[in-house]
Parts: sequence; structure tokens; C-alpha cells
Amino acid sequence: MTESWWEIMSQSLALLVSFDKDLWSIISVSFSVSIAALVITLVPCVVLGFVLAYSRFPGRWLVSNLIHTMQTIPTVVIGLLVYLLLSNQGAWGDLRWLFTQKGMILGQMLICAPILVAMSQAAFTSLDRRAWETARTLGANWFSALFTLVKELRVAILVAVLAAFSRILTEVGCSMMVGGNIANYTRNIPTAIALETSKGDFSQAIALGMVLLFLSLALTFSLGSLRGNAEPRSQ
Repeated sequence: MTESWWEIMSQSLALLVSFDKDLWSIISVSFSVSIAALVITLVPCVVLGFVLAYSRFPGRWLVSNLIHTMQTIPTVVIGLLVYLLLSNQGAWGDLRWLFTQKGMILGQMLICAPILVAMSQAAFTSLDRRAWETARTLGANWFSALFTLVKELRVAILVAVLAAFSRILTEVGCSMMVGGNIANYTRNIPTAIALETSKGDFSQAIALGMVLLFLSLALTFSLGSLRGNAEPRSQ
């Protein structure tokens, strides 16, 4: 049994270092889709988090709680919603995005947006409101003042980005339902791991798992370094 697992691990490493075409196609799809979803949602979500933290308007409490509730919705339910919207009989069926990367991006946007908004709102709430008022008093326009606050909260915003990215990069349900797990097109790391494990092909599944593990370690150490550099300036 030990030799068998050792052989599987060796095969997994060989797939990675040899730049196996199928393996790296899966990795490429996974990262390109998740990064696209994150980039599209980042700025609007940070702005909405700021509005919820600093503005007072009717329905603010309801909007804030709906966003927090959306964080708890299983990704497979979001996948079902997007599937229904993009199906031939759905409201957005004419887009022809079902079983495409665009459909996957849409689903992942709905997954990461509540995380970005909620964590951005918490970050802005933790900052002294006088920082915003001072920037505006000194003549900064709305965008410049907001940019100043974001720079002050860059570590907290980065934490939100990493949390959202980790969430969408590793989710299975929505990607499987909306993307269809099509080889070399919509098959990403989580859906490929599920498929290969069910087929008994552990070498590719473990290789893909290693990619996620290495990414997690890299992000964790980078975040730790940024937090360490930020602490002296807050004293």
C-alpha cells in the first residue's frame, strides 16, 4: 500500500513538472475564470461596502443583512439559480452562456460578491470616520477620498480579496452545474478533482490538489508578511 501511494505521488509530481497539457489546461481554466470573476466584482463591491459603512439610507439594514445572508447560501444553490437564468427557457437564455466560461464567471461573481462587500464594509466601519471627513475637507473629491481610505485599509481589503478568491477557486457545485465540466473548456480544478477521484485516477487529482495547497501556502505567507509590515505603521 505504501509503495502504491508513493507511485501515485511520483506520478502526480511528474504531471506537474512535465507540464502535462491536460493538467495545465485545467489549471489555466480555473485561474482565468476565478481571476476574471474577482476583477469584475472587486471595485463595485468595495464601493458598496463603503456606502453601507458610511451612508445612512432607508433599507440599509435590509441590504446589509441580505448580503450577509448570501454568504451562507450553498454554491450549488447559486449554480441552480444561474442555470435557470441561462437555460433556453431562462430570462438570460439568449446570451447562450450556459456551459461556457462566461456562465462560470457569472456564477463565481455571485459567490464572491457578498464576501467582498461584507468584509469591505467591516473594514471601513473599523476606520475612524474622521479620516473620510478630513480628506473631503481638504478638497479631495469623492473618488480620491475613497482611494485614500482604501490605501489605509489595504491589508484588510487584501484579506477580503484572498477570502473571496479562495472561495470561488475551490467551489464545485456552481462550476459543475453552470460549466458542465467540459474538458479543455470549462473543467476547472475542483470539478476535475471530483471527476478523477470518482474514476479512480488519483494521480491527476493529487497533482491538482498540490496546486491548491501551494497556492494556499503562498497566499498565507504573503498575507502574513503584509500584516507584519503594516503593524508598525499603526502604532
